[in-house]
Amino acid sequence: MNLPFTREQFFEVFAVYNTAVWPAPFLLGVLAILLLVLVLGIPGKAGRAVSFGLAFLWAWLSIAYHLTFFWEVNPAAPLFAAISLGAAIAFAWTGGIRGQLQFERAMSFRVVLGLAVALFALLGYPLIGEFLGHRYPATPTFGLPCPTTIFTFGLLLMAKSNLPRILVVGPLVWAFIGAFAAFSLGVRQDLALVLMVVLGLYLLLQGIRSGHPGGIQT
Repeated sequence: MNLPFTREQFFEVFAVYNTAVWPAPFLLGVLAILLLVLVLGIPGKAGRAVSFGLAFLWAWLSIAYHLTFFWEVNPAAPLFAAISLGAAIAFAWTGGIRGQLQFERAMSFRVVLGLAVALFALLGYPLIGEFLGHRYPATPTFGLPCPTTIFTFGLLLMAKSNLPRILVVGPLVWAFIGAFAAFSLGVRQDLALVLMVVLGLYLLLQGIRSGHPGGIQT
């Protein structure tokens, strides 16, 4: 499948976005750090706040990136915006309002893995981009699709095993899309999305085994 834009156009969108919305990328990164601190510091009480924080990140991705900037080069951007907005609504309703996103208190293997994934999104991802020669502003910053997706999976891995499956769907769909684009555009740090696909499928299958249809608990 051929993409409707070139690699040069892809990175030019990043440059225009980062220049136009600054200091939003920095502030979104600060928000992500705060969410991670909540999960690590007060896991028993972090669920609703983290859910609303993730809802904001995915709504930002939908409106401030896909519809406002990416649509200029990709006619599929409204579809991507709808997927992202769907994820935002799922986090706000299921996790924020209904309180069904809950985090583990113990540092299990899954929690440690989730922490590593979240830290990769915040630190490893931009460092790899810098090493590969992606110079600001023509580089994917936090708040854009791929690092946001990776960070989200990090937090979902840190959640309890009764994680509602609906929260996995949006990020998993984007992981599939982003993984394809990573191969097509040669954005090597985005190849981490292949692992996110595997982790997302694992979380979905775990939800099925836990016996919560659709991941919605009553």
